[in-house]
Amino acid sequence: MYQKTPKLPISNLDELYTAGAGFDILRYVALPEFLGEEAPTLLYFMGRNLARKFEINTIEDVYYIFEKLGVGKLELVKEKKHEKIFHLLADSVFLRLKSSVQADFRLEAGFLAEAMEAVDGVECECVEDINHRIHQVQFSVINTK
Repeated sequence: MYQKTPKLPISNLDELYTAGAGFDILRYVALPEFLGEEAPTLLYFMGRNLARKFEINTIEDVYYIFEKLGVGKLELVKEKKHEKIFHLLADSVFLRLKSSVQADFRLEAGFLAEAMEAVDGVECECVEDINHRIHQVQFSVINTK
């Protein structure tokens, strides 16, 4: 039977550290192969589910989690009435996008959608746009209600 686990304080991330390519191999090679054709959808909802595990109250919490998870530095670059545009910046993002591994950011998009729901109190969806020419990832978080 499913038991709801308590939310994790984001300070727990200070206790964890991983360096190297192991995470990227699992994330971009093993996991998508394991999930098959449904990988993009499943990764998005895995990201949303992961965000529900953390106590997220502010946008600074979201920035902190992205950095501590080694995803990159998230930056809000534009805010409209029903949409927020973020850029994901980091040397690791640049390297992932120029590598031969098929990097995607569906997990991160799902995480960001759920995290912004927690922060703003409004249902959200998130779409990522990868610009391979300039090695940049942009997330558009859209309020759906």
